Amino acid sequence: MLTVLEPEGLYPDTIPEQEILGPGVRIIRGNAKTSIAELPDEMLAEVDGLMTLRMWVPAEQIARFPKLKVIVRMGVGYDRVDRAAAAARGITVCNLPDYGTQEVAEFAVLLALSLRRGLILYHDTQRGPDPAPWAVMQSPLHRRQEVQTFGILGLGRIGSAAALRAKAFGYRVVFYDPNQPNGWDRALGIQRVRSMDELLAQSDVLSIHCPLTRATRGLIGERELRLLPRNAVVVNTARGPILDIDALERVLRDGHLAGAGLDVIPGEPPAEPFPSLLRAYRAGEEWLRGRLVITPHIAFHTPEAWRDIRIKSIETMRDVLVEGRNTNVIPPGSE
Repeated sequence: MLTVLEPEGLYPDTIPEQEILGPGVRIIRGNAKTSIAELPDEMLAEVDGLMTLRMWVPAEQIARFPKLKVIVRMGVGYDRVDRAAAAARGITVCNLPDYGTQEVAEFAVLLALSLRRGLILYHDTQRGPDPAPWAVMQSPLHRRQEVQTFGILGLGRIGSAAALRAKAFGYRVVFYDPNQPNGWDRALGIQRVRSMDELLAQSDVLSIHCPLTRATRGLIGERELRLLPRNAVVVNTARGPILDIDALERVLRDGHLAGAGLDVIPGEPPAEPFPSLLRAYRAGEEWLRGRLVITPHIAFHTPEAWRDIRIKSIETMRDVLVEGRNTNVIPPGSE
């Protein structure tokens, strides 16, 4: 009998999982809080399939699974899994590319709109014992959507959904994604550019939607941020390490960028030493009022998305471990 492990005890039971896997597969749950290292060797010795949401799966933990055949990362990003170590063992790695698409796309556009229409600025300045005057405030953040270009870096499922939503609000939408085939722009009614620099030069809003890979780590640094038009806004709902947060602070401080919305930061959850920008944000420093929004990697969160995570994860495990299909398999040599 095959055995599948869900190490975090995410759900109150395993009824839907067992129904999908069928009688020939046993599913067990762990109670790990922060790491697979908390689980005993005797439990891991039985496991053929591993499903993990928050846990990292480094090489030293993979080595503790003598029978492991499949790892399903219960999310879109797969940077938490040491794929080189898995490939060396012949272990298949999968992800869930089709969960949370609507939620993250909506959140990205929401961050841009809330900054660009002053919602965050007026929220921040009307609170406390000394609110701003009950009047219009002048800010380089405020622009009509129809006169702006919404630039999307990475036009996968979430990027495509964000493009349609931004377009519906009146933005001119452009994207850069060398991995998408010709015609993708025509299907969505948006415009393609040939280089990232070309994208940056015209993006009044830059929304990041590429995965974290060796090629995209640190992709957006100070040089790239300064290519954006003055008073642009940056939104990141992808992965924190794609964007240099210290460079972002510098271009916000000197006024080149008007604002930023971050659902992700380089280290999560944040720990000392905290990024200087996060420290300034939490301290409520005056120069950031209305210009920065930081949320704790929750863009995906709805009850419906959590249901999708659960069902799509176990369906992927069934397809690959039990039925030998290639559902959501990440090729070992991909970035």
